[in-house]
Amino acid sequence: MADSKLTHIDQAGEAHMVDVGDKAETGRSATAEGFVRMSPETLALIREGNAKKGDVIGTARLAGIMAAKKTSDLIPLCHPLMLTKVSVDISEDASLPGLRVTATAKLTGKTGVEMEALTAVSVTCLTIYDMAKAADKAMEISGIRLLEKTGGKSGHYKA
Repeated sequence: MADSKLTHIDQAGEAHMVDVGDKAETGRSATAEGFVRMSPETLALIREGNAKKGDVIGTARLAGIMAAKKTSDLIPLCHPLMLTKVSVDISEDASLPGLRVTATAKLTGKTGVEMEALTAVSVTCLTIYDMAKAADKAMEISGIRLLEKTGGKSGHYKA
């Protein structure tokens, strides 16, 4: 790890919001992923549009985008950000079996968008679970992680 200092802890050991006022505005992006493992039968229900609550994929995608925009309301020390783009991709992965979720958040600003991408993935996965839990309560949400980030002082990161 290049910088192991916890930026949200001050010298007294107390949590605080990082001051980004003097940082330069740069283009920043982050991409995160996660997945929902489920039975092949549940995956087929979702694919065919037969889940009791309706369009699982469309609803989950919208929930993820909305969640990215609300990240600072959910995570106490995150800055409210003016996102310029949030995309959520949900694809079938037969090897799970289940759905793989990838989210990307972008902006031009003074702080990164990793938490927004991770929040989008998390809420998308939770929405998939909620929409299909009547058919499969044993679904597993897993693998949520940052894949890549660009911009800012710390530069480029790729998992």
